[in-house]
Amino acid sequence: MQIPLTVTESAKTYLSDMIEQHDKKYVRLAVQGGGCSGFKYDWDFVDEPEGKVVDGILELDPTAEMFVFGCTVDYVRELGGNYLVVKNPNATAQCGCGESFNV
Repeated sequence: MQIPLTVTESAKTYLSDMIEQHDKKYVRLAVQGGGCSGFKYDWDFVDEPEGKVVDGILELDPTAEMFVFGCTVDYVRELGGNYLVVKNPNATAQCGCGESFNV
């Protein structure tokens, strides 16, 4: 089975910590309509996966798979703050904050 996205080591560590803090089994990544560029990433905590599980921690919502194929999920630490980012090579447009995109 081909995994549609990559999770960096720093993102795995961060997601694992968040799962433990929220007493859940997975972090779910979904894509919804909205945001300033057409689609937005939606993060949630779940116990039961509905889609593919990547690296034992990140569950992909089945409808998100086509939007995140080839993406990399990373946890970035910068002077201005720390945050999860989805690097999406398929995006034709992205908002300045990286939360929404268009394909």
